[in-house]
Amino acid sequence: QVQLVESGGGLVQAGGSLRLACAASGRAFINSGMGWFRQAQGKEREFVAGISMSGGSKYYADSVKGRFTISRDNAKNTLYLQMHSLKREDTAVYYCAADRRSWRPQVPIDEAEFGSWGPGTQVIVSA
Repeated sequence: QVQLVESGGGLVQAGGSLRLACAASGRAFINSGMGWFRQAQGKEREFVAGISMSGGSKYYADSVKGRFTISRDNAKNTLYLQMHSLKREDTAVYYCAADRRSWRPQVPIDEAEFGSWGPGTQVIVSA
């Protein structure tokens, strides 16, 4: 298991930017594909972005494509989500997650593929 802790959430005006970070410890971060999910109040948790263990492959939900960028720094055991042009509908608790299987080269996308989750960080986008 890898332990994950998100940071960087907060209140931002629509059109603004935020960068989320996810610090990892425990099982080797570099061996794991990673992802970001979010859950808005009253809604189900949804996939936002995923990245392969090497960082060479990325995948985004259509709702954030072109606005959000997922990246990772394997030397720092940290995953990032850079968010630009934020909209009110981006308001949610954001979670980072690690692929439940190590050494899998694909980008994990389905929630069932993830085995470790952080506690989440709240992002609120105001009008």
